[in-house]
Amino acid sequence: MEKEHRFYGRRKGKKIKESRQILHDSFLPKVRLKSFTDDEIVDPKTMFSIPVEEAWLEIGFGGGEHIAEQSKRHPHIGFIGAEVFLNGIISLLVHLTGMEKRGDVDEDITITPDRVDNVRIYDEDARDLFKHFQPGSFSRIYVLFPDPWPKRKHRDRRFIGPKNIPILAKLLKSGGELRVASDDITYVRWALQHLMKSEDFEWTAEQSTDWTTPPLDWVNTRYEQKALNAGRKPVYLIFRKK
Repeated sequence: MEKEHRFYGRRKGKKIKESRQILHDSFLPKVRLKSFTDDEIVDPKTMFSIPVEEAWLEIGFGGGEHIAEQSKRHPHIGFIGAEVFLNGIISLLVHLTGMEKRGDVDEDITITPDRVDNVRIYDEDARDLFKHFQPGSFSRIYVLFPDPWPKRKHRDRRFIGPKNIPILAKLLKSGGELRVASDDITYVRWALQHLMKSEDFEWTAEQSTDWTTPPLDWVNTRYEQKALNAGRKPVYLIFRKK
């Protein structure tokens, strides 16, 4: 798939502490999504060491709070999370393992005992993955608090847009959900404009509280809390694949 624009920002933030670097080097290989050959097409449910009933995808998982908690609540579901920000990836590893380093045997780092092995991480551009998954692979796709690219000249970098929406629709099974959240009103309007035009999706909202109140199974994230602390009210959009 040809990519004209990068939809994500920086790949690395603050300097990584040694203990977190050890966690990254030792544990990420255990949960990193396997590499695919050019023409390989797979069912994402086969990517896990345990049997799972369905698969959910989170594109840009930030600090990992959402995917970590959802995967803990739903041990029968396989979660694939895509993120390029190194600090966020390591944050998710901390959530999954509950530790930054255990003793002197780094390779022994494992997930916490109250979890199952139902998370796989892709640490490159999520769009590179799409062609490798079977149509209808996912029951749910999350795009939570993505980079809004607020300048008009950068709007083609917004992930929810005319190029990616048909691809997301193809990845979702019939009746599957695309969940989008943002505190940037320009981004929300942009996403609504293009999702409402799509023949593949229908908006589930029936009243204003449906998009101003988070879903019942919502997991708060650091980016959402940052917005709330700044007085910005997030919008929660749920679209269903027709």
